[in-house]
Amino acid sequence: MTAEALNALALQSAGPAIGAFIGVLLGLGFRKRRRGGGGGLLDQSIVLTAGAAGGAALIVTMMINAFMGGAG
Repeated sequence: MTAEALNALALQSAGPAIGAFIGVLLGLGFRKRRRGGGGGLLDQSIVLTAGAAGGAALIVTMMINAFMGGAG
């Protein structure tokens, strides 16, 4: 896979990843504010946990698009 095709695949898959990042960021932010504590967070960081969820969503979506022939 060329760099251009990989870039197109990443751009095509960015929507769900951004949505997952924002959703986890808001959800964990509200949860931490209501209950306090940081159980279930990576290194006690909401942003790091949301970034990991967004990165995982990007990888999964890129794999799905690649196998289904979505990029190019």
